Amino acid sequence: MDFVFHILFPLLIVLACWAAYTIVRRTRERRTAWESGLTAQARVVRAWITTQMVNNVPRRIQWHEYDFTTADGLAVRFKESGGPSSREAGDETRVYYADAEPDKATASEPQPGKDMFGTVLALGILGVGVIILTKVMIQYW
Repeated sequence: MDFVFHILFPLLIVLACWAAYTIVRRTRERRTAWESGLTAQARVVRAWITTQMVNNVPRRIQWHEYDFTTADGLAVRFKESGGPSSREAGDETRVYYADAEPDKATASEPQPGKDMFGTVLALGILGVGVIILTKVMIQYW
């Protein structure tokens, strides 16, 4: 039983903190790309779907790999999950990128309100989980 409270719960707390960090980092990267005002025409190099099983229910995740050239002439290729399932290899679309980090570009349309709501919701859920795990650990010790 000590394993659960001394190793597993702290590990779960660390994983929740890491997840929160990655969510905030990607949200900031997307916001920076949208606010930079730099756009380019990109070509979809490939599109594929991955399937993830959650509670014996398959969850499909659409992935795209994009190729574009910045205003400075730098060729950039990046992968991004999400996006419309109708987008196929060879299609062209607009990407948003920041001059400092063009490899952190996004092909999703700017939706800062929706993006922020999702971030706040995810951080709230992770925060509640961390608080519950911490309280249980403290009670056990």
